[in-house]
Amino acid sequence: MVLSQEEPDSARGTSEAQPLGPAPTGVAPPPGPGPSDSPEAAVEKVEVELAGPADAEPHEPPEPPEGGWGWLVMLAAMWCNGSVFGIQNACGVLFVSMLKTFGSKDDDKMVFKTAWVGSLSMGMIFFCCPIVSVFTDLFGCRKTAVLGAAVGFVGLMSSSFVSSIEPLYLTYGIIFACGCSFAYQPSLVILGHYFKKRLGLVNGIVTAGSSVFTILLPLLLRVLIDSVGLFHTLRVLCIFMFVLFLAGFTYRPLATSTKDKESGGSGSSLFSRRKFSPPKKIFNFAIFKVTAYAVWAVGIPLALFGYFVPYVHLMKHVNERFQDEKNKEVVLMCIGITSGLGRLLFGRIADYVPGVKKVYLQVLSFFFIGLMSMMIPLCSIFGALIAVCLIMGLFDGCFISIMAPIAFELVGAQDVSQAIGFLLGFMSIPMTVGPPIAGLLRDKLGSYDVAFYLAGVPPLIGGAVLCFIPWIHSKKQREISKTTGKEKMEKMLENQNSLLSSSSGVFKKESDSII
Repeated sequence: MVLSQEEPDSARGTSEAQPLGPAPTGVAPPPGPGPSDSPEAAVEKVEVELAGPADAEPHEPPEPPEGGWGWLVMLAAMWCNGSVFGIQNACGVLFVSMLKTFGSKDDDKMVFKTAWVGSLSMGMIFFCCPIVSVFTDLFGCRKTAVLGAAVGFVGLMSSSFVSSIEPLYLTYGIIFACGCSFAYQPSLVILGHYFKKRLGLVNGIVTAGSSVFTILLPLLLRVLIDSVGLFHTLRVLCIFMFVLFLAGFTYRPLATSTKDKESGGSGSSLFSRRKFSPPKKIFNFAIFKVTAYAVWAVGIPLALFGYFVPYVHLMKHVNERFQDEKNKEVVLMCIGITSGLGRLLFGRIADYVPGVKKVYLQVLSFFFIGLMSMMIPLCSIFGALIAVCLIMGLFDGCFISIMAPIAFELVGAQDVSQAIGFLLGFMSIPMTVGPPIAGLLRDKLGSYDVAFYLAGVPPLIGGAVLCFIPWIHSKKQREISKTTGKEKMEKMLENQNSLLSSSSGVFKKESDSII
């Protein structure tokens, strides 16, 4: 579960919702400025009231309702994942159309140049995530998501007015992608506010949204491009971003106190300012002291250098290898169908896998993703390629659906927003670099065979690195348990010594009085 970044004031709810009436005998009234207090004393008492007693334990975050308004939030997050990554995963169709629209026979590096549009867009989505996590901490999920959808709309609309491939690097690759990033990451964080026991299943359903869109968008894009052209197709896609803009308003923070629930609270107003919110670090680099998380943040990007290559170049490869086949977009549809099934299936399985051992599911997924990437050039018949895409999609869904649950297990609810943000930021580098390198190999060698072979190697290496995480985590937990047990023993001995000292003092006083 995630403590909402919009709720620092609502976390005080347990201290505000005290029953009315006289205080019990022997209990001091709550501190507050009285008529006889000086201004300095009044300020000091207010500060004491806000800070709480020195020995008070920090309030627990509100318990997730496991439903209710959360189901609408889940649907909004599902639309977010679908519209953002459905468009990105269908970029192979746009890639072919861009080559036809902007390409020329004199430019022998057009595949390399065009590949940068899609890869830069996907990379920027993840590159911005550390910054998005800060915005989410400061302004909350709702404001961040709404702002992102608006920026994405502007970027996609401006992409429909370019006359060459280079401006798309800015409009589609940066502006549209940054907007998508600001809309996407809050959709991961907000789910932990509303679900805990069902978080794995809900994450699976939400991430399945991109699979549904990946199934449908290639066909829709092909029909639109053939009928109205590339530019009008991009304008039609702006409708998806507008709906995403509206969906962001559903990310309502939870109100825990009776006062908040009755008055609507600060969480009910979209642009209300938080009062007395505790200071937070802008970038919480302390999470990298968690060794298991640091290894995870290295292993995942290492595995992704070849991950996005099939999404960008598979359609071009199919057009070259299987020229007589009709409905070539079915390969992307196959990835989308089984990816959706994988997200639902493995999201539910993850709920039954204890703790950090969920990482082993990602290890399994990377092994099959790497193996299937290497098998793409070996497919000499179209049916075999479809089978490979079906398997690849299944384990792609496994990898994606359990990212958030693993982050919760490694760093806890308080730091999960920035933990996910840093990880996605690191992922941007391999996902940006991989497809252009594959395009360059295609331009130099005349085929995609070597590119797909090499794309399968990083997932195998990254998966091997991830195998160490459960062992590292369990070793750290044992060390913490030993330290905690030692501290408890020392405190117990200290209390016993204090009790003996006080008892001897009382005995001495009684002896003196008798004498």
